[in-house]
Amino acid sequence: MAMFQAKEGGRDNCMIYNSEMEVKAHQNLLIQNELRYAIERQQLSLVYQPIVDAQGKLTGAEALLRWQHPQQGNISPADFIPVAEGSGLISEIGHWVILEVCRFIREQQARGIGVPKIAINLSARQFNQPEFVERLIALLKAQGIATDALELELTEYALLTNLCIMNTRIDLLRKAGISVAIDDFGTGYSSLSYLQNLPLSRLKIDASFVQKIGSGRSADAIVKAIIEMAHSLELKVVAEGVETAQQRAFLNQLGCDNFQGYLFSQPLPEVEFAALLRPPRRKLPYAAPGS
Repeated sequence: MAMFQAKEGGRDNCMIYNSEMEVKAHQNLLIQNELRYAIERQQLSLVYQPIVDAQGKLTGAEALLRWQHPQQGNISPADFIPVAEGSGLISEIGHWVILEVCRFIREQQARGIGVPKIAINLSARQFNQPEFVERLIALLKAQGIATDALELELTEYALLTNLCIMNTRIDLLRKAGISVAIDDFGTGYSSLSYLQNLPLSRLKIDASFVQKIGSGRSADAIVKAIIEMAHSLELKVVAEGVETAQQRAFLNQLGCDNFQGYLFSQPLPEVEFAALLRPPRRKLPYAAPGS
């Protein structure tokens, strides 16, 4: 157990065994076994966290996965997503998420309700599958969903591969109308060269940077540098985890394009998010002064 955990931490790492590792291994095994049946037992669901512009206008949402287990209760994505990725279940779950988002969009459109762009998180394993892009485009066509209705969010880790291959895949998506954003920017290990070479649309500042706004000059300087760099590369910026009016004001002053976080809205169940879309759409709290 110590050996595997040391390997997960990267090269030249050392880990000493303790009893908590055994508890964690047992819990992971339990999660993996139960997760195999979570879809067919209808234990998984999606919630939608709104994304707004500087005026508080709804411009999109991020689809977030939830797992309500009948015995274990609500299991955090931080606990089950790594297990799903390690076991290979993430591809099946990711496919289910895409189908669920398509169903939601289709149902709202049937009611005459427009749905803003929905962002879906993709794992590196899923995105790097052979012909994933072609299958996704075919799936959207079969579902009757416009390709520009979705945005795919990839972490920097997902880009740790041949840049030529990534460029080809993302370019195919872009030409089909599907935009690609970099999620949790600043927390990965990849080189900044991918920002120059890949046809990306948006960059999402990780919440860990946003939460440190106002805590010191260096924290503020990092956020400012990220926004300026993204804009110079003609990328839109979304700030994740915005929780205070101070954070929002600072980001707005820097020209941040979009905002996501509890200051505006918590992730909403499907029914509540659908209600938010019905006309006339209301602005979410903390709209810009005079808007």
